[in-house]
Amino acid sequence: MSRSRLFASLCSMAFLVNLVRVVYAPLVEPLQAAFSVGPGTIGLVVTLVWTGSALPRIPIGYLLTVVPRHRVVLLAGATLTGSSLLATFANSVVTLALGAFLIGTATSGYFVAANPLISELYSGQVGRMLGIHGTATQLAAVVAAPLVTLALFVSWRLVFALVGVAALVSTLVLYRTAKRTTFPAASGVDRDFLGAIRGEWRLIALGVAVFGTASFLWQGLFNFYPSYMEAARGFDPGAARNLLTVAFAAGVPAFWISGRLVDRLPTVPYLLAVIAAFAAGVLLLTVTTGLLGIVVLSAVVGYAVHSMFPAADTFLLSSFPDEHRGGAYATFSGGMMFGQALGSWFVGELVEAGVAYDTVFQALALVVVAVVGAFALLRTAGRLPAAASA
Repeated sequence: MSRSRLFASLCSMAFLVNLVRVVYAPLVEPLQAAFSVGPGTIGLVVTLVWTGSALPRIPIGYLLTVVPRHRVVLLAGATLTGSSLLATFANSVVTLALGAFLIGTATSGYFVAANPLISELYSGQVGRMLGIHGTATQLAAVVAAPLVTLALFVSWRLVFALVGVAALVSTLVLYRTAKRTTFPAASGVDRDFLGAIRGEWRLIALGVAVFGTASFLWQGLFNFYPSYMEAARGFDPGAARNLLTVAFAAGVPAFWISGRLVDRLPTVPYLLAVIAAFAAGVLLLTVTTGLLGIVVLSAVVGYAVHSMFPAADTFLLSSFPDEHRGGAYATFSGGMMFGQALGSWFVGELVEAGVAYDTVFQALALVVVAVVGAFALLRTAGRLPAAASA
C-alpha cells in the first residue's frame, strides 16, 4: 500500500513539473507583450527552462550515488515551489529568465531521480508504470493551454502562483508518504558514477543521438506551435492554442498505450516506427492548410512523439544494469535534454531572421528521418551495442 501511495504522490509531482515546463508555450505571445520583446528573446527564455532541465542532470546523477532517490525528488519539489514563486513576481526579462532556469532545474532533479526509482519499485512492469507516470505528465500538457487562457483574464502571473502553491502541498504529501515506504534493494546500489559512464557510453551516445534529435524538433515545434499556426495558417490566438492542446491531448493515450506496447513488442523496431511517424507527421503538417487536416496531423504528431518518450525510457532503464542505472540514465538524460533545450532558441532565432516556419520544420524533420535511417542501417549491420539490438 505504501508503494502505491508513493507512486500516486510521484504522479502528482510529475503533473506539476511538466505543467510548469510546458506552460511557456501558450505564454510565448503574452510574455512578449508583457515585457515588450521579440520571439528570439522569449525563445531564449523558453530555452532556459529546458537548459535548466538538461545541464544539472549529470551532476544530479552523481548526487544519486550518495543520496537516496526519494530525497532528490523532495529537493526538486522544494526548488519547484521557490522558482515558481520567483517567476510569479518577475519584473524584468532577466528575473523571468532566472525563474525559468530554476524551474528547469527542479524538473531535472525530479525526472532523473523519479524514473529510475519507478523502474526499481516496479521492476516487472517498467513500461506499464512509466506509461502511467508519463500519462500524468501529459495531462499537465493538455491542461496548460486552457489554464493560460483562463489565467489571462487576471494575469499570466497567476499560472506560476498556482503551481508554486500546489508544488508546496505536493512536496509535503510526498515527504510523509516516503517516510512510510520500504524501498527495494536495487534502489541506490549504483555507487560508481564514472564506472557507469565508462560501462554504458555506447548505449548512452546512441540514446542521445536518436532521441535527442527527435526531441530537438519537438521542442522547437511545440513551443512555437500557437505562433506557427497564427503566422503560417492564419488562426486566431485562441484557436492556435487549442491546436496545441490537440497535440498534447493525443499524448495522453500515447503514454498509456506505448508503455504497454514496449513491454510486449521488439523494442528497437517499435521505437524506429514511432519516431519515423513523428517526422512524417511534421512534414505533412508543413504542407497542409485545411482545418480538418491540421487537426488530424496535430493529433498524429502529438501521439507519435509522446509514444517515443515512455518507450525510450523503458528501453534504456531496462538495458542498464542495477549498478549503472542511476549514473547512466542521468548522463543520457542530461545529454538528450541539453540538445532538446536548444530547439526553442534555434527556431526562434531563424524565424526572427526571416526564415519561414514551414521551411524550418521541414529541414528539422528531414534531419530526424536521416538519423532514423542511420539507426536502422546500423542495426541491420549489427553495429549497435548488444543491449540496443532487441
